[in-house]
Amino acid sequence: MDKKQLVIYVDGASRGNPGNAGIGIIIYDSKGKVLWEEAQYLGKATNNVAEYIAVIYGLQEGIIRKAKNLTIYTDSELLVRQVDGRYQIKNHFLKNLFLLIKHLSTGFEKLTVKCIDRGKNKEADRLANKAIDLSL
Repeated sequence: MDKKQLVIYVDGASRGNPGNAGIGIIIYDSKGKVLWEEAQYLGKATNNVAEYIAVIYGLQEGIIRKAKNLTIYTDSELLVRQVDGRYQIKNHFLKNLFLLIKHLSTGFEKLTVKCIDRGKNKEADRLANKAIDLSL
């Protein structure tokens, strides 16, 4: 039986930090075909909160789509290092979002969260900024 594998690119943006914030998510199948994309306005939030919420959306979509193996790409080095335990999470709200990420991650046989250069995350960034632009 083939295990369903998905690749998800996520980004969070905030103008003002905290300020108007949005997230962008793109889901690809294992062959690189776009399955779904989302631009969602969050209201007022920090950039870090937006990044975390984008990952949470990605995990939820992976579960909805019954993925077994999931790879999430983000350009937030801080998020990746907090999620993998290299950095402490001092902000109470981010700790709660981290706990939600850990809980959702149990829905997968294999989950990888990787940091990529911003230049390789342009489409998710475009969607996050589109969400903010459409809300104004």
